[in-house]
Amino acid sequence: MEPILEARDLTFIYGGNSPNAQTALKDVSLTIHEGEFIGLIGPTGSGKSTLIQQFNGLLKPTSGKILFRGQDIYADGFRLRDLRFRVGLVFQYPEYPLFEETVERDIAFGPKNMGLSEDEIRQRVRQAAEFVRLDASVMEKSPFDLSGGQKRRVAIAGVIAMRPEVLILDEPTAGLDPHGASEILEEIRAYRAQSGTTVILVTHNMEDVARMADRLIVLDRARLALDGTPAQIFGIPERIEALGLAVPQITRVFMRLRERGIDVDDSVYTVKYATNLILSMLEGGS
Repeated sequence: MEPILEARDLTFIYGGNSPNAQTALKDVSLTIHEGEFIGLIGPTGSGKSTLIQQFNGLLKPTSGKILFRGQDIYADGFRLRDLRFRVGLVFQYPEYPLFEETVERDIAFGPKNMGLSEDEIRQRVRQAAEFVRLDASVMEKSPFDLSGGQKRRVAIAGVIAMRPEVLILDEPTAGLDPHGASEILEEIRAYRAQSGTTVILVTHNMEDVARMADRLIVLDRARLALDGTPAQIFGIPERIEALGLAVPQITRVFMRLRERGIDVDDSVYTVKYATNLILSMLEGGS
């Protein structure tokens, strides 16, 4: 896989040289490859939101570099405005900035700013709405007349309509009920499967990243703490818990079984994995 985003020795300090300066990122280096589904996790205040805003140029590093497809995004001649169409960012509670008179116009806002034709804009709006399961009946409504889950879908559709090469979502299910949260995540999974888009999901929900991510990046106190597959990361549950994070519930169940003397693998991190393991043990007479 080709690198699509890179951070090299990235440091970001809020407040510059002021007495209240706060280091949000310190010497972070990592590479994200095309087509990956990344789970970005870490305790509150670890630097996750700061990092994703570096990726599309909303925040400029205090030191270090951000590269998109091998190019320094702050090099002469690089168009930051275009980068924000190619690296789409859905903020936490993205429904708050909704402002257009209708849902359709809100979703169309990004594509219009890309200078696309009206036919292309209409096509993208329709496809984005379909991806997030927005019914045609709501397209002429005001976004403010919709439910919280529908507003979230409008905001996500507005970014998807730009067809970014990287889709970054900051806690996309925050504040939603379990059913609404599950639907949003399934729509994101389906979109990624169909489009092949690189996805970075910021979340505190370990079950979500265990099920969906190919790779986990863990930040702690402004630094890169861990980087690996879900199996590798959740295979060291004590380290995860030491960082102040919860492990998936199914991992916790198997940890307790092992503490009680039952010979099971306590690195289990999904229900599917647990089911297959138990069936294998039963077939083996364990």
